[in-house]
Amino acid sequence: MSSGKINVAVENIFPLIKKFLYSDHEIFLRELISNATDATLKLKHLTNIGEAKVEYGNPKIEIKVDKKNKTLHVIDQGLGMTSDEVNKYINEVAFSGAEEFINQYKDSAKDSGIIGHFGLGFYSAFMVAEKVEIITKSHTEAPACYWSCDGSPEYSLVKHDKTTHGTEIILHIDKDSDEFLEETRIKSLLTKYNKFMPIPIKFGTKEETQEEGEGEDKKEIKKTVDNIINNPNPAWTKKPSNLKDEEYKSFYRELYPMQFEEPLFHIHLNVDYPFNLTGILYFPKLNNDINIQKDRIQLYQNQVFVTDNVEGIVPEFLTMLRGIIDSPDIPLNVSRSYLQSDGAVKKISNYITKKVADKLQSIFKKDRKNLEQKWNDIKVVIEYGMLSEDKFFDKAKKFNLFPTTTGSYLTIDELKLQTKDAQTDKDGKLIQLYAANVDEQHPYIEAAKVKGYTVLLLDSPIVGHLLQKLEQEDDKIGFVRVDSDHIDKLIAKDEPQICKLSDEQKEALKPMIENVVPKEQYTVQLEVMNSEAAPFMITQPEFMRRMKEMQQTGGGGMFSGGFPDMYQLVVNVNHPLVSQILETKTKKKKERLIKQSLDLARLSQSLLKGEELTAFIQRSYEMIK
Repeated sequence: MSSGKINVAVENIFPLIKKFLYSDHEIFLRELISNATDATLKLKHLTNIGEAKVEYGNPKIEIKVDKKNKTLHVIDQGLGMTSDEVNKYINEVAFSGAEEFINQYKDSAKDSGIIGHFGLGFYSAFMVAEKVEIITKSHTEAPACYWSCDGSPEYSLVKHDKTTHGTEIILHIDKDSDEFLEETRIKSLLTKYNKFMPIPIKFGTKEETQEEGEGEDKKEIKKTVDNIINNPNPAWTKKPSNLKDEEYKSFYRELYPMQFEEPLFHIHLNVDYPFNLTGILYFPKLNNDINIQKDRIQLYQNQVFVTDNVEGIVPEFLTMLRGIIDSPDIPLNVSRSYLQSDGAVKKISNYITKKVADKLQSIFKKDRKNLEQKWNDIKVVIEYGMLSEDKFFDKAKKFNLFPTTTGSYLTIDELKLQTKDAQTDKDGKLIQLYAANVDEQHPYIEAAKVKGYTVLLLDSPIVGHLLQKLEQEDDKIGFVRVDSDHIDKLIAKDEPQICKLSDEQKEALKPMIENVVPKEQYTVQLEVMNSEAAPFMITQPEFMRRMKEMQQTGGGGMFSGGFPDMYQLVVNVNHPLVSQILETKTKKKKERLIKQSLDLARLSQSLLKGEELTAFIQRSYEMIK
């Protein structure tokens, strides 16, 4: 028997452990299971190289709750410890047994999967326990031993009669932490932190129906079997060449059992230089919701759950994806300051960005139709990435798709080829028209189609920011919404329209309309258009409208204080109603026709509200009568 004081650098370390070792006390179980996993994997490695003379077999880690005695047990069938090793690894608090093991077997242990975390990890048990016991037997012929400590620096270490190799840790849960004696609580922790540990974890038993016998003698019997709560061989630990598409989808359902929609794409990450990283990322259906729930990517270290807040490790625009990232180069107790300062983390982030871009580029080249079919469900991620990551922007320009109102999809290069010499302004700059809402902007889209213009359908909430960046990158192209004041500046593809009004009629028409239309809100412009186009249309300066939209989603620069409402009333001089206005005899009827036409244009742009809307409805009823 021996006893003594635990060798620590701080005299009162146990109160510090209870309060400050980890911000969340529940991860004590993660730490203990990580240590048990280390011990088991170490034994596997030593048996593989012939240095351990015991049989490895099919070891498991067992978790038991003894509510009556208020204890929680963590039992492994791993390497075990001698009394000297207990002194070294337990009583010398800051020493890491995993680190020493890896150094000793640095060549052969490189791929052993050992977590490399011991030392203080064991002492996390004292965050929830008033007393901790260890019963351990080394895989060598050394006798077993028993260690106990009541939360003070005093400990005792004696021989024990345990005959099989491995370690059992017994936590006497203190009264303030009795939640950890509830089986449902422990099961939730095991599911959260240890769902994919590389060693099977037993937590109780369950009944299974099994078939025995053959032919007519075959019968079903119920058997009690170990309840293994984890998947020791998850999909991301396997080679991509060994996995089928259905296996990726099955793993997605395992990760997100409440998610009923299938993922659109998956990206298998696998790199071992200059850092180690594996994982699988999935593109879910996102539509246009930039506020979609994030924190769906889980970070693991050697199959041990670390966090689902991967900001800093995964680029911001990819946090809308789902999946798993596993890297031994990231510590279990990851902190924001660590993420901001560590060079490996930045390399990992850059690698993930490149991998996602390469995957999308590959799909674009090999199966463009598939990408087009799913584009509306993933475009918000692509656009966000192009805005926030310059390297991603450079790659994504080649496969970023622009849907048109006719259902086709074009890249930026294809747009330039298709609209060359067709949609240019008077200075020769390519002007690409787009709509944000087909229903609301339908009259403008139809007017553009009559002139032979291609109209894109760009309806995501951040598209204004992206268009701004594209224009800054290439000053030979500009994007203009179809209801903006630029449409009249384009050179038409079709034959020019013949004006049905004389110059004298046009000179009389403009002041007639200006007398009715509020000058502080609208400027009037007469336009020669197809007679089937609307008589009055309201447009807005592209720059002001876009700045206003960008302000709503963040941005706007020096205009962040607000934007004035400025509109242009475009009058189609070839429409029969305009001729009717000119021919109307009474001033009151002329004004009523102009007012009604203006309000119809405002209604189409959702600009008619409140008292003005009520007055418009009343006036409409009167005109019908």
